[in-house]
Amino acid sequence: MKIAFAVNGSSVSVDVPPMKRLLDVLREDVRLTGTKEGCGEGECGACAVLIDGVLVTSCLVPAIQAESTEIETVEGLAPDTGLAPLQDAFLQCNAAQCGICTPGMLMAGRFYLDEEARLPGEDAREALAGNLCRCTGYESIVRAMELVMLGDGSRPAKKKKAARRKSVTKKKVAARVATKKKTAAKKKAVAKKAVAKKAVAKKAVAKKAVAKKKTVAKKPVAKKKPVAKKKPVAKKKPVAKKKPVAQKKTVAKKTVARKKPVASRTGRGVRR
Repeated sequence: MKIAFAVNGSSVSVDVPPMKRLLDVLREDVRLTGTKEGCGEGECGACAVLIDGVLVTSCLVPAIQAESTEIETVEGLAPDTGLAPLQDAFLQCNAAQCGICTPGMLMAGRFYLDEEARLPGEDAREALAGNLCRCTGYESIVRAMELVMLGDGSRPAKKKKAARRKSVTKKKVAARVATKKKTAAKKKAVAKKAVAKKAVAKKAVAKKAVAKKKTVAKKPVAKKKPVAKKKPVAKKKPVAKKKPVAQKKTVAKKTVARKKPVASRTGRGVRR
């Protein structure tokens, strides 16, 4: 996909995937290697650039979002001859050490020193809070920022520095007190509204209860029908006991008399 944008005042058109990181587009396709990659997660600020005057971390910006925008990198800070005032201050205060965080620090400082972007009462340390230094050389970086802010090219006096910090702290304290007062007033208003709602709800419940009582009182109570008395249950007659069955008499066995031998007609002998 062809994407057209302007980098440091010159128009550029690249043919890259739309979701490719702007950091990789600047380093690989546009060949501007001043922008460094530190963490790749938008935490260290080493890859910071300006898109339409807004400070962003280019490792989190897809290339499609750079369409028809104006991008400023660390290469665009210096004029044709010499260095920019911020770069010169970094050189005087030895603010550039290993060089990984320096491009992001310069772009953050450029964004902070812009009159339109600077917030009232904002300190240089707060402006660089989104940038991490591997060498922990924050003092020299802040000193370089203050040099450019004073505009005299020399190290600021301790009295001026302390007075500025006091004024900043006073403004912060006043802002915190004001926000606390506002939140307290909001809480009170919310509590009052809640109490009023509860009172209205109680009144409504009481009205409903009174109306129910009135309707119940108006309705005539139906008389209860007299309950019919139960008839006395007749007592059951006692069951007559069965007579004992007489035992059967034992029949005596009859003895059968043996038949006498019949004499044969021939008379030859008795036939048994």
